[in-house]
Amino acid sequence: MAMDRLVRRLVADRASGRAAARTGEGACPSAAAPAPGVAATPVSPSGGATPARAVSPAVAVSPVAASLGVVESGAEPEPLCPVRIAREALARPVRRRGRELESAIFEAVLDQLTSGGYARLTMEGVAAAARTGKAALYRRWASKADLVVDALDATLSRPHDIPDLGAARAELLQLIEVFVDAMGSPAGTALQALMGELSQQQAEVFKDFIVQRVIEPTKEAILDILRRGVERGDVRPGAVTPLVADVVPAMLMFQVKACDRDRLPPDFAVRLVDDVLVPLIRQP
Repeated sequence: MAMDRLVRRLVADRASGRAAARTGEGACPSAAAPAPGVAATPVSPSGGATPARAVSPAVAVSPVAASLGVVESGAEPEPLCPVRIAREALARPVRRRGRELESAIFEAVLDQLTSGGYARLTMEGVAAAARTGKAALYRRWASKADLVVDALDATLSRPHDIPDLGAARAELLQLIEVFVDAMGSPAGTALQALMGELSQQQAEVFKDFIVQRVIEPTKEAILDILRRGVERGDVRPGAVTPLVADVVPAMLMFQVKACDRDRLPPDFAVRLVDDVLVPLIRQP
């Protein structure tokens, strides 16, 4: 019970930043100890001092030797300090599993893509940043390309249904603003870095992912808006075509890939809707 109280106290101190002040430099709190090699002088019942008895110096035993029960002949093992044991236990990294480990791995992938690009990303670097072993990565992903695809798929926001706002312009504007925000997120920034770096051969690996995960869902959301606009009367029926729906993802990819822009201009969504889309879809 005393040890449990000690560990709870250390956890609370660690959170408040007072553990170092309370325990010093990891020393075990104890009463004043006599000088090494000399025993404390006991006092006889009559008040006189009894002769001091020499004590052999304490010999520290390595944790490995102690765990194996190997102690040098004549040496007395140094007593274990519960404070030090508790602090060392708290300092050890907690082994993560499941969703927590997966999130840490995906975060490491995005960080490495953004900071160093796809060419410099390595399985070893991701494992080290996620505080796990390389074997844990290879059990799930055969290559770094597979790992990057899963990381982007799990972290990129998905186009969602835009509610009926009463006008196709307002709905298109909201959809594009959501897309622009997604491109500015950590996952979107990593995707932009990936797209700007890939060679033709490497691009083939990620082309299907970009089409299926980014472009096609965006086009479907646009077509839904246009169909709703036809029913309301603010979109001409001939505008509900895949070619018109291609305009938004094409313009966004052009800005990222060809213009090499890390961030789209703040008024990009408004200009794209008012200058390009509305003239294409409105009733004559």
